[in-house]
Amino acid sequence: MKKLIYLLFIWQHIIAQTTKPTDHSVKHEYIITNFTTESKIILPEAKIVYGTYGHLNDAHDNAILLPSHYMANYHGYEWLIGPGKALDTTKYFLVATELFGNGRSSSPSNTQEPYHGPRFPVMTIRDNVEAVHQLLTQELKINHLTAIIGFSMGAQQAFQWSVSYPKFANKIVATSGTAKTYPHGVVRLEGQIAALTADSDFQNGDYKAPPKKGLEAFAVVWTGWLFSQEWWRRELWKTTAPTGTTFEQILNRYRTNFIPGADANDLILQMRTWEHHDISTTKGFNGDMEKAIKSIQVPFLYMPSETDLYFPLSDARYEAAFNSNIILMPIPSLWGHTAGAASNPADAKFLNENIGKFLKQ
Repeated sequence: MKKLIYLLFIWQHIIAQTTKPTDHSVKHEYIITNFTTESKIILPEAKIVYGTYGHLNDAHDNAILLPSHYMANYHGYEWLIGPGKALDTTKYFLVATELFGNGRSSSPSNTQEPYHGPRFPVMTIRDNVEAVHQLLTQELKINHLTAIIGFSMGAQQAFQWSVSYPKFANKIVATSGTAKTYPHGVVRLEGQIAALTADSDFQNGDYKAPPKKGLEAFAVVWTGWLFSQEWWRRELWKTTAPTGTTFEQILNRYRTNFIPGADANDLILQMRTWEHHDISTTKGFNGDMEKAIKSIQVPFLYMPSETDLYFPLSDARYEAAFNSNIILMPIPSLWGHTAGAASNPADAKFLNENIGKFLKQ
């Protein structure tokens, strides 16, 4: 039964990592007073929830940053952490941060008026990077990182770090995520937002109760993009499910239990963050993607999934061609976007082995 739950809720597993932690972690909160967003909105308090693993050494030079992905908490990288995996906490101090809008860090759902709910400002990937830079340098007294490793929206943050702070980390790893959300990605996200907001109970974000129908429609649209077409054709959900599990049962699980308890405005906020991601709009690059990618100065392991429908391999190839510091290493997987977060044993092995080798080089 546990295997079935894991499979049916594979995306839930990736975003929340509700399984028992593989290594001891400690939860923290960091508050920034009067945080100014890129849109020039000033939040009286901006809270970052983060977790730490291992111990910071006396020189403060053994830290690795793990920025979170869509609606994830800081446990989302435990597929990389622990004995026999790429990140050994007896060697590294790991800082795993949670994106604005996940419901724990500052979000539409937990911020007071005048920024509650739909009035919460759009937070960009750069806003998240700037806030975490302040957390690292001012709170933790870390002025240099061994590495930054990010999946999906975490990969977006890894790209942004490489441009905003090109020498802050020795190495960078990005899995299942690109340097920009290209127009097709925006169309996908807009479709998911439209599905959610079409529910009359949404009430322009001022709902009195969760817009259930909208949340279910959003979940189905999202699920359609999550895995590859061949994953669905081969019915790979059956690999660990009990005999007799049907497609209809699988689909209903995704429809009704995709991200349990998630707030609709939080979901939308992070989709807006995703949509606005573009390293070429960083100050000094004037929308020139080639120039922005060429500015990356450190070794960069770029690991797109071969079957990702969110971040197509063709986009990764386009970007990687601009900079010889980028090592393009596609993940040979049928598991679509989820391959970049070790959603199955083969991809977990591939990621841990190659990220581990890269860190040791």
